[in-house]
Amino acid sequence: SLQKEKWMNVRVGDIIKLENNQFVAADLLLLSSSEPHGLCYIETAELDGETNMKVRQSLSVTSELGDPNNLARFDGEVVCEPPNNKLDRFCGTLYWKDCKYPLSNQNMLLRGCVLRNTESCYGLVIFAGPDTKLMQNSGRTKFKRTSIDRLMNTLVLWIFGFLVCMGVILAIGNAVWEKEVGALFQSFLPWDPTVDNFLFSAFLSFWSYVIILNTVVPISLYVSVEVIRLGHSYFINWDRRMFCSRSNTAAEARTTTLNEELGQVEYIFSDKTGTLTQNIMIFNKCSINSHAYGEDAWNPLADRDFCFYDQSLLEAVMVGEPAVHEFFRVLSLCHTVMSEEKKLLYKAQSPDEGALVTAARNFGFVFRSRTPGTVTTQELGKAVTYTLLAILDFNNIRKRMSVIVRNPEGRIRLYCKGADIVLFERLHSCSHELMNITSDHLNEYAGDGLRTLAVAYRDLSEEQWEEWSERFRGADKATDCRDDRLAAAYEEIEQDMMLLGATAIEDKLQEGVPETIAILSLANIKIWVLTGDKQGKNCKRTGHNCYHLLDNYICLFLLFEEFALIISGHSLVGGSSIQECNRKELDMNVNVILALQFS
Repeated sequence: SLQKEKWMNVRVGDIIKLENNQFVAADLLLLSSSEPHGLCYIETAELDGETNMKVRQSLSVTSELGDPNNLARFDGEVVCEPPNNKLDRFCGTLYWKDCKYPLSNQNMLLRGCVLRNTESCYGLVIFAGPDTKLMQNSGRTKFKRTSIDRLMNTLVLWIFGFLVCMGVILAIGNAVWEKEVGALFQSFLPWDPTVDNFLFSAFLSFWSYVIILNTVVPISLYVSVEVIRLGHSYFINWDRRMFCSRSNTAAEARTTTLNEELGQVEYIFSDKTGTLTQNIMIFNKCSINSHAYGEDAWNPLADRDFCFYDQSLLEAVMVGEPAVHEFFRVLSLCHTVMSEEKKLLYKAQSPDEGALVTAARNFGFVFRSRTPGTVTTQELGKAVTYTLLAILDFNNIRKRMSVIVRNPEGRIRLYCKGADIVLFERLHSCSHELMNITSDHLNEYAGDGLRTLAVAYRDLSEEQWEEWSERFRGADKATDCRDDRLAAAYEEIEQDMMLLGATAIEDKLQEGVPETIAILSLANIKIWVLTGDKQGKNCKRTGHNCYHLLDNYICLFLLFEEFALIISGHSLVGGSSIQECNRKELDMNVNVILALQFS
């Protein structure tokens, strides 16, 4: 039976029930959920700062163990990796009923996550206490001091040293006087009984002088400085230029040392997406089969907030152009988005995926629902269910995602979307001409500051699928080097693909970003911005939007005469280009640095 326990009493092997909006108390293997197909939704803001909900799914063999009585009879054994701090990876195997099932990060609920939009779920504790990934990432807390604190501490130490020196000098003088002159007074002014020689008398005199001269140590200085800091904090609270009229909120200094801490800032490190930008993705343009589009919603399932106007693309969809249909079919199938069937509301792990699925929806290829083995869409009003054979996950190394599906006619096809630099390397030779045209379109989109992805597909025969699926299952069930084996399997099947086109998504800068960066530069603060943008026009446009970039280029990175330095990700890996520059000159002359294609 279930019983309430404190987090400190949670042990490995316990089964925990979580309810909606509760924090996860330990690293759990998801066993079952109140949602269909063992799904649950979590928020990982405490782990990675992302507020987008993520989907986790239990194994199909355990998803039916929703009753506490069934869970009490669960006797599976989990063999997994040792505790580590990698939040995005987990490798393990569940042994149950004479079978073994591979476990991945998609089956895990990590400590610090919050259960959302899920009535309840059950999980098996894999790591607890200091072994959880959250605790493995927490290092020793570093105590920070302001420059004034350090200066005062140094001054007090010097003053204390001066006090000791004065005590030593006076004690030596006392010893000399007691030896040369004081002995003449012994007959009528003898020493105390405890003092038997002049050296012990000097030792006592040293401490007497330290007590007498202790007023040279400025203890009241700390109190005076703290009062001044308190006044500075009130100046921040009263600053009218820091008052937000929209939310009727004034600035609030939560520490009296805030003014000094801000004054010590020399460098600001920031990413672009979600920090400088609004992180609201809007499908803006696309390139399909060498035609560029994007210069009305017409179906009843269209999203009213979708804004994309191109009559020629609409006509191509209505006429039934195969490449256009296949393009939007990829967008409606190749993703990990979940949907609420009643309201047709999409829940995407990343805003990019949400924007692409919404675009396909508005052009008639509507993603409706998914199960562990199927994906259901509505293509131009006709319901179509695809068998989901495999999902080839996205990560920062692969920079692409693929799905393998079987359509109702029995044809097997791989759909892939990802960064053009990795996708173009895996295209069939007959797509080179189309690749060159699409590359020109991608450069134009990058020049407009848009986020781009390439889209491709590959037809698979039944024999090819059977051979590869056998190797894929072997890699998926491997207990050692599992990630490397899966990557090799993915690489094998993602070859000789046919290019369909590219997408371009807009992510606008937040309000006030250019003005803020300009003001920070006036304070001589150096700004580093990490971005996945393509080197050249896109990053240059971002810099121009921030009032900071001019037009002089140098080698692998761009060095601008007055304000900014742009470095490509490859330059950072090699390091040779950075070594050629004088670091002191960069510190003196460069205010903004943009690191491109940084992962």
